[in-house]
Amino acid sequence: MTDNVSGLTDNELIMGYQKGDYACFETLLSRHKAKVYGYIFSVVKDKDVADDIFQDTLYKVVTTINGGFYKDENKFINWVMRIAHNLIVDHFRRNNKMPIVPNRPECNVVDTLKIPDDNIEKEIMRRQSSLNVRKLVKMLPPEQRRVVILRHYGKYDFKDIAARTGVSINTALGRMRYAIINLRRLAMEHKMTIEL
Repeated sequence: MTDNVSGLTDNELIMGYQKGDYACFETLLSRHKAKVYGYIFSVVKDKDVADDIFQDTLYKVVTTINGGFYKDENKFINWVMRIAHNLIVDHFRRNNKMPIVPNRPECNVVDTLKIPDDNIEKEIMRRQSSLNVRKLVKMLPPEQRRVVILRHYGKYDFKDIAARTGVSINTALGRMRYAIINLRRLAMEHKMTIEL
């Protein structure tokens, strides 16, 4: 396959890479690097930070593909941009400063906005609710706890959760449903306020 990979689609390149043809990944990288790196740099405006986030993005892409968790939906670049966007958001959250991100199709501005006059009381309540949810999740049965963690903290879809836990999608959905019911019950029993 290495003879002429430049004419292949992204998904064909991914399949080639999964079969061990590293030239396919190099082609994917050269095809999309400018767009992904350019987006990261345009938001963080710092070369060292942009380099780190770009490398983290590549790492997540490679580990997801190598782990067999990439879903072929002809949206490879959108998926990569979403990973980059989430890593940018994580970076700014760690540093307690969230920029206003340009409105682009590959990013959700609502995820990144930080309104300066945000009501402090609401923020305290939101954080307390998040802490309460984390405490209650630890009280769930192991199979429900795992689904909640994969879905809400790992951001996996139910197809991936089913594959990772070795159950059907319906079983994964059922566990999530019971987890939410149990979280609400536990919150009432422990007189905790949560947002689900």
